[in-house]
Amino acid sequence: MNLRLGLYQLAQQHRLDAQRIDTLERCAGLRQQPPGVERAWVRSVAVLAAALIGVGLVFWIAANWQALGRFGRFALLEGVVVLACMAALLRPAARVPLGLMGLLAIGGLFAYFGQTYQTGADPWQLFALWALLALPLCLAVRSDVLWAPWALVAVTAVALWVYAHTAHRWRVEPQDLQVHLMGWSLALGIVLALGPALQRHSGAGVWARRTAVTLMVVMVCATALGGLFHREVAAQYWLGLALLAAAALALSLPRGFEIFGLSAAALGLNVLLVGGLVRWLFDDHDRGEPIGELLLTGLVASGLLAATVHLVLRLAKQQSRSEGSLA
Repeated sequence: MNLRLGLYQLAQQHRLDAQRIDTLERCAGLRQQPPGVERAWVRSVAVLAAALIGVGLVFWIAANWQALGRFGRFALLEGVVVLACMAALLRPAARVPLGLMGLLAIGGLFAYFGQTYQTGADPWQLFALWALLALPLCLAVRSDVLWAPWALVAVTAVALWVYAHTAHRWRVEPQDLQVHLMGWSLALGIVLALGPALQRHSGAGVWARRTAVTLMVVMVCATALGGLFHREVAAQYWLGLALLAAAALALSLPRGFEIFGLSAAALGLNVLLVGGLVRWLFDDHDRGEPIGELLLTGLVASGLLAATVHLVLRLAKQQSRSEGSLA
């Protein structure tokens, strides 16, 4: 229950006057600034400033493309990377925002390198190098402010690798099953690397894990849906269903319970199951009336989503009670 609402209910129950309500609020600390707000606010502004500086640097170079020579562009980008990393090493209080600025500058440096020299490398290689070179920085800073964008870069590299090994097309064919399984395995490896088991070594927190889980679920769902609406339902659909079901089961167990990951996996399962129903209903146009089929699809989707939400909330309450009893 909200503390302020609870106090108002208590005041109404005992018919307290305005002066006593004011005293009650002061005793509860509602008239004071919550502890840690100023520090969190300063840190948030510093992180936002670092992100804007890193992105603004790339935009500034693009806007002044003709004015700066090749040497000047490289010197500027490399200088920002070196200065940000050195400043993060020497200034522990500003290590997180400076580390974020260094991570973004590394990406800008690789983007400019790939555009300048046209090495013929696939885009996934640039993203993979970006993730690899930023990895020591993330391990040194040990903050979700770096790990969350690092997860985005790493999973993007995996997705582009799959794209490059499926004839540079976002296709889902039966012969591409091995490539898709490899991509899913790499994405799962990123999720596990940012998980609680290695948190003591990586320093990654809950938001990095949630970013990686969300991106993995999107990747699996997109591939599985492509397999579902193939001429013949491809194996990617059934394997995607199995993978998300296994992930939902693992995240629902007390030892590995995580409500965000469970919700993401359950939502992915809902999408794939409703998509399978749509394929079954509309595959044969002589099966029935389209209006009735659309109504049935809506009812099944609504019921499935309601049942999923109910189940997730019940598991969350059970986990909360078990943690309370252990405490």
